[in-house]
Amino acid sequence: MRLVVADTGPINYLVLVDAVDTLPKLFDEIVVPVAVYDELTHAEAPAVVRAWIAQAPAWLKIRPNPDQNADDPGETALDEGERAAIALAAAIGADLILIDDRAGVAEARRRGLTVTGTLGVLDLAARRGLLDLAVTLARLKRTNFRYRPEIMDALLAQHRDRK
Repeated sequence: MRLVVADTGPINYLVLVDAVDTLPKLFDEIVVPVAVYDELTHAEAPAVVRAWIAQAPAWLKIRPNPDQNADDPGETALDEGERAAIALAAAIGADLILIDDRAGVAEARRRGLTVTGTLGVLDLAARRGLLDLAVTLARLKRTNFRYRPEIMDALLAQHRDRK
């Protein structure tokens, strides 16, 4: 995948588990809309995330929020960052959108976008030998990341079976 648009959630959690630097190793271009940048810098964002985005790496491209259809019923359950990320991914023809929120995933797929989330990025990074999945998932469990335990168990089992 070459061109990726990211929502706030995956960037936030990848920073929290010290895996955000896998993104430029996995993808050619990582883009976020201003709305996502604003969420990452918000006072309620974790301090480590605010510090990271304050010194955003050169590989992270911040783009203006695209025009959005305020009347679209599929977007009513989404926050501003999710709406902007989905609209930007559609507008620039992104190969992939990184988003965790279930309603956001459903809306992105409804628009024909290819979607993965934090766990998908961690899985891909582990497959490429960029991180230890068990260690990283243990870190992720110590955050407020919401997940179904059977999904993490299945990911770990797949990686153990490959070794």
